[in-house]
Amino acid sequence: KVASGTSRSSRWAVSEPPSSEDLDPYPTSDAPTTSTPSTVKSPISARRLLDDVSFTVFESESVAIMGASGSGKTTLLNCVLGSIEPHGSIKILGSELVGGSRRQLTRIRSISLGVVFQHGELLEELTPLENVAVAGLAAGIARGPAVERARDLMMRLGIPTVDVATGELSGGERQRTALARALVNSPALILADEPTGSLDMATRDSVCGTLFASAKSEGSALLIVTHDGEVASHADRILDLHDGRLTERGCDENS
Repeated sequence: KVASGTSRSSRWAVSEPPSSEDLDPYPTSDAPTTSTPSTVKSPISARRLLDDVSFTVFESESVAIMGASGSGKTTLLNCVLGSIEPHGSIKILGSELVGGSRRQLTRIRSISLGVVFQHGELLEELTPLENVAVAGLAAGIARGPAVERARDLMMRLGIPTVDVATGELSGGERQRTALARALVNSPALILADEPTGSLDMATRDSVCGTLFASAKSEGSALLIVTHDGEVASHADRILDLHDGRLTERGCDENS
């Protein structure tokens, strides 16, 4: 259902939804970026990994999801990414991910989503600049502007743009390159899966600060899953995932 201005306990709180064909990759209102009331069962048991989970993330808002190992944090992120189809509904800028065609899902991903993985997942055969620019090309940005945007982001994030191979980047540089790649298409939503999990404490703090500040300055919503309370403390809201249920920290009701 679609309703404007509904309460947090409602299943939906989304503005008038555009069709996937009319999707605007540059949201200008404070309407929610994603909302997900969903249930996911384990393929090998009757256990519910996600049990009627429902939440909303707004433009420029950061939300951290915390939970023990195996609680379903990455499963939830994969649902929003479209890699797992839950029994429920997931909308990004009003466009439905569940039940859509592969073409629609690919288009929404390339235009509206940016992803930062724990280990960066960069292509070693490409230079750092190419790794960032290729995401812009996939989003439909012309080659010249995509390379210019990639170079600008890398300079702002302190990533070398010339005379360095991707394999020669430090751990912090790899994650900042992954962040630049996630930002290159000016996404409505950035998904981050334990983005600092493989970094030492000093590098973690640097990358974490850059991640949250960059998402805010770009006007992107940020949904991050982490087991690290220090990382989560940077978020506007923290949601705890336990026994398939999502609750907002400091609230008694399900989010």
